[in-house]
Amino acid sequence: MKIKELRSMSIDALKAKLVDLRLELAIENRTIKQTGVASKKIKAKYMRRTIAQILTLLKERGATV
Repeated sequence: MKIKELRSMSIDALKAKLVDLRLELAIENRTIKQTGVASKKIKAKYMRRTIAQILTLLKERGATV
C-alpha cells in the first residue's frame, strides 16, 4: 500500500488496517515456516513495512495504538 493512500485514511481506518495486517502477517509467517516458500517472504516483507508506516502515521497524529 502506498504511503499517500495511508495518509488519506482516518485514524480509525488506520487502526483497523493495522489489525488486519497483523493478523495476515501472522498467518503468512506460519505458512512460510511450514512450507519455506520464498515468494511468501517478499509478501511478508511488504506487510511488515506497511505496518511500520501505519504505526509511524498514528504516532505522528498522536493516536494511541
